[in-house]
Amino acid sequence: MNYQQLIDTQRYQIEAYLKANYTITQIAKELGVDKSTISRELKRNSRKCSYNAAYATMLTKERKRESYKHHVFDVNMEQYINKQLMNYQWSPEQIKGRCDLGGIPMVSIERIYQYIYKEQASGGVLYLHLRTARRWRKKRLNRKHQRGQIPNRIMIDQRPPEVDTKERFGDWEVDTIIGKNHKTAILTVTERKSQFELMVKTDGTKAESIRKQMINLLAPFKELVKTITSDNGKEFAKHQEIAQKLETDFFFAEPYSPWQRGLNEYNNKLIRQYLPKKTDFNLITNNTINMIISKLNNRPRKLLGYKTPNEVFLNNFNQPVALIN
Repeated sequence: MNYQQLIDTQRYQIEAYLKANYTITQIAKELGVDKSTISRELKRNSRKCSYNAAYATMLTKERKRESYKHHVFDVNMEQYINKQLMNYQWSPEQIKGRCDLGGIPMVSIERIYQYIYKEQASGGVLYLHLRTARRWRKKRLNRKHQRGQIPNRIMIDQRPPEVDTKERFGDWEVDTIIGKNHKTAILTVTERKSQFELMVKTDGTKAESIRKQMINLLAPFKELVKTITSDNGKEFAKHQEIAQKLETDFFFAEPYSPWQRGLNEYNNKLIRQYLPKKTDFNLITNNTINMIISKLNNRPRKLLGYKTPNEVFLNNFNQPVALIN
């Protein structure tokens, strides 16, 4: 047999066999590994001539973490970075975090940035796939606020406090992204706990169009729509009809307070990476919309422990999720 890497449960078996006075040869036979594997494990992970499985596991994981810090940048890493950046627009932090989650060797975040900018200096285009910082869409927020108040609003200060903790599924944030000449729009809906994103083109920016599309978009998840929170745009004037149809509660953030719907605002910035301002949404196909949704929901997020929104949201229904690797 060749040397094999042990798993945690095998280390506890080794500890038990040693206490039962088994020899190295006997332990190797019981575990189905070469005796050199057992000898190496005892040599590397014993403490004061005794072997403790928990301590051995800790040492092994610590060595693994340390080894990741000193990875040599190789062609496999280069190919992985290129793929995730160019195909899915993952950030260097997301690339590194996802690799750490899956035990895939990867250089540091700083080293990934160095690679990208070195490639740019040589005439490369990887840097074009990096996100750039954008300001809050203040002008649109101001314009909405000046168009008058929506009747019968329930403000965010009356929203259940458990919504803020993101401990449960089913609390959604909504907004619209306005297209060229303010004649077209895309409705965006974000589930707070999983960061799961839905989006759809609307027939216009009128309240009736938004009402119809929001109900259609969220109806399949009706049992998971506990609250909806929007800004004060007049397109949400039919909030009462939406709430009644979906059997939920509809709340409004305070004016000029985009941070009260921060997750949806953040996702809208990601969407703008694909649909820049002044884009004519009439020219955007449903296939393009579906592509953007897929990329956002399969992008690892730091706040999710580098899991993807798809994994967190769909696993709530115990459904299998295909990973992007």
